[in-house]
Amino acid sequence: MTSLPDPSTPLDEATAYQAFADMLDGKPSEEAIEHFLTALTEREETSIEIAAAASAMRERLIAIDAPARAIDVCGTGGDGQHTLNVSTAVSIVVASLGVPVAKHGNRAASSKAGASDTLEALGIDLDHAGEIAERSLADLGICFLHAANHHPAMKRITPIRKRIGKRTIFNLMGPISNPARVTRQLIGIARPDYVPVYTEALRQLGAEGAMVVSGEEGLDELSISGSSRIGSFGSVDVGERVTPDDAGLDSFPIEDIRGGDPAFNAAALTRLFDGEEGGYRNAVLLNAAGALIVAGRAGGWEHGVVQAANAIDDGAAKDLLARWVAYR
Repeated sequence: MTSLPDPSTPLDEATAYQAFADMLDGKPSEEAIEHFLTALTEREETSIEIAAAASAMRERLIAIDAPARAIDVCGTGGDGQHTLNVSTAVSIVVASLGVPVAKHGNRAASSKAGASDTLEALGIDLDHAGEIAERSLADLGICFLHAANHHPAMKRITPIRKRIGKRTIFNLMGPISNPARVTRQLIGIARPDYVPVYTEALRQLGAEGAMVVSGEEGLDELSISGSSRIGSFGSVDVGERVTPDDAGLDSFPIEDIRGGDPAFNAAALTRLFDGEEGGYRNAVLLNAAGALIVAGRAGGWEHGVVQAANAIDDGAAKDLLARWVAYR
């Protein structure tokens, strides 16, 4: 069995890359992997280690072709807030405005309904979605990349992560290991203090433009309840913080966007696209504005909110969802 380096001190790029390449290729023992990941979490990962892990994952994923200006809207999860599926709704809204969205996601790990669970409840066949992803993205401007279909190297890592039972560096990998190899992203992380580290990792990975966001309450998306911390670079420059008021939106308590099981979240998303107002709508509008800024389609927060609201109110988002569910 291949040995892993001592993770008690920061690893250089080459050492970190080789460690993750070996783990994904199944070379170290499961016990060695478990010890390495646990110790790395306790010490806290550096941007170099995050970028190296993502590079190793990217080399082993099953990729799809995507338009040059496609984006992804994705959160790392793990915030413990059990909110409705904001990034999923945002992806549909933004795609209905003509921005290609290669949505990467998975089943719930710590929440009751991940993107995969809710889309499945809405009628999306996850296995079929992987088979038609390129066509769907080209024809409809949106696709769903169910992580299990595109990351075969994670099959050995998944049970080890479950055995560890708490966050590891692999919780950070989903958004930066998109099979469409997007270079523009809106990414939510559940750790406001970690925004600069994660932003620097994205920069090292060569992203063209990105916005990394975290609600101050530890939310892995822009908060509709208060201030959110932001990291951005490249084609995106929006400052370090934003509030709903900055986008011309009313704030709502986090309780107003609490989610439930997949059926509950799917029903809420359906009502949203039918015109229901409230906290969920405003959370989607705020995050959609961020996604439109990332895509180069909005000049600021209020401009983005107006476009997103129009996409919901004129039925474009609802129509796209219906066409996506029916697409074969």
